[in-house]
Amino acid sequence: MEIGAGSGQATRRLAELAGSVVAVEPSGALAAHLRARLTTANVEVIEAPFEDVDLPPASFDLVAAATSFHWLDPLLALPRVLSVLRPGGWLALWWNVFGDPSLPDPFHDATEPLLRDLEVSPGGHMHALEVAARCRELSDHGFRDVEHEAIPWTLHLDATQTRQLYATFSNIARLPDARRAAILDEIERIANVEFAGRVERQMLTPIYTAHR
Repeated sequence: MEIGAGSGQATRRLAELAGSVVAVEPSGALAAHLRARLTTANVEVIEAPFEDVDLPPASFDLVAAATSFHWLDPLLALPRVLSVLRPGGWLALWWNVFGDPSLPDPFHDATEPLLRDLEVSPGGHMHALEVAARCRELSDHGFRDVEHEAIPWTLHLDATQTRQLYATFSNIARLPDARRAAILDEIERIANVEFAGRVERQMLTPIYTAHR
């Protein structure tokens, strides 16, 4: 099962590896997108918040969440995950963090004045990087053999791809049309003019695994 499948970037691969996936997505628009995108995959899409969806107990070998678990209240969500996992089943949580804190990030620095006043999503990127807190959270809720790994990698984008990516960020997507367009225009200009159309973001993917 995947929590917060969103646009399905991880869902198709999970279906290939697992054979079948139940994808829980609270957004009606994204749930419809998933159904349209994954017509050939063995994916069941359930449109509902994870906390509310009716799932049979001990019915999944794996529960996964890709860049989504920070939207949930762990006091409610983690006991629910335990309840739907089979004995010995696994939980996998991961995030793609834009900007490796240990490395320079020139594009972030160039766009920070433009974006600094925007609201950030609950927990933000720091949620994924608070390793001791995340591991303790899982252990305190009864998960065993909690492990963490952080994978560094580099994202390469041209100016158009940079604009398209930033347009998906929730703190930009929810803005009024005129302000959103102005910010995206400036991001694309910075990418084109100040970075010659070649943007690199040093990424970090923290992964947490544990089993019931």
